[in-house]
Amino acid sequence: MSKDWYEIENVETVDSPSIALYPEHLKYNINEMITLVDGQTKRLMPHIKTNKMPEVMEVLLESGITNFKASTISEAEIAAEAGAKSVLIAHQLVGPKIDRFLHLIQHYPETQFSTILDNEDSAELLNQKALEQELSVAVYIDINNGMDRSGIEIGPGLDELMAYLKICKSLVFKGLHAYDGHLRDPDFEVRNQKIEKGVKDVEVYFEALRDDYPLAELICGGTPSFTSHLQKEKRITSPGTCVLWDWGYGEKLTEQHFKYAALLVTRIISKPTEEIITVDLGHKSVAGENPIDKRVKFLNLDNYELLSQSEEHGVIKVKDWDKYKVGDVLYGVPYHICPTINLHDEVSVIENGKKVDTWEITARKRKLRF
Repeated sequence: MSKDWYEIENVETVDSPSIALYPEHLKYNINEMITLVDGQTKRLMPHIKTNKMPEVMEVLLESGITNFKASTISEAEIAAEAGAKSVLIAHQLVGPKIDRFLHLIQHYPETQFSTILDNEDSAELLNQKALEQELSVAVYIDINNGMDRSGIEIGPGLDELMAYLKICKSLVFKGLHAYDGHLRDPDFEVRNQKIEKGVKDVEVYFEALRDDYPLAELICGGTPSFTSHLQKEKRITSPGTCVLWDWGYGEKLTEQHFKYAALLVTRIISKPTEEIITVDLGHKSVAGENPIDKRVKFLNLDNYELLSQSEEHGVIKVKDWDKYKVGDVLYGVPYHICPTINLHDEVSVIENGKKVDTWEITARKRKLRF
């Protein structure tokens, strides 16, 4: 990767702050994902929440990946529009989302939609609504294997939920879903040991289920645990961030060798005092959930410190203040790409050093058609 691979020749056509997407790196990352699972694309269920773009979905489908995971109805909708074989909405449906989900099933019969459950009340409501519309709904049970964010723990409560599903005539049990996104140790061996410890009881329970459900699937993890779960043939993996990649995971997951496929483009808008430059990259344009020093890494800026951000401004302390001019373009890698993408309406597509197209980040909208 050359020092200036990211530079855009016709950058005057790229507004700021914005996101530039590099399809060559995007395709590299997708091919790397496929290579890591030895070409078995059926073991990949990439998460759409990172990219949210129909054109990216098309590239994924062209590569042979047909099954996806989503967090929102909108993400599931763009996947179906692109021709996805299956989409799991891995976010327990509540309120109007249940009816929206059932509308998706009816509108896109070529796509197998599914969702997750972790309690009997949700199962009862989903079953009732599906019965009313004479629909059959595929469901996975969401397992809490240590993250304590969602899911049901292995134990009597899970047994009761499994028994309850058997009397839900409109729900079809498809398998287990276990997410361990809290395990992000930089040392892969340490991380792998924790991941395997966390999934051990899940795997035992899953194997016992296969007597009654031989086609049941075990869907595990996200990007941090991708390189662990891919080592076990019976697990379906759900990486998402690695499609675009970011500074945060690049720093932590050193055994994963993906390329930055999406960068932030920002410009210097002021030099208010010596050693200070101000850019148009505020916290409305890059994920701000981390401390100020863990939000963006600039690729063409040396000896700097991001001091603060407000809504539309980023204040940076620099060493060589005199060499920077108002209007200069800076390129930055977001620490967390997923919420950063969600802050923008579109990306500039960069090929051979030039902007050649614009792709809409369609699924950043909470509602599309359904």
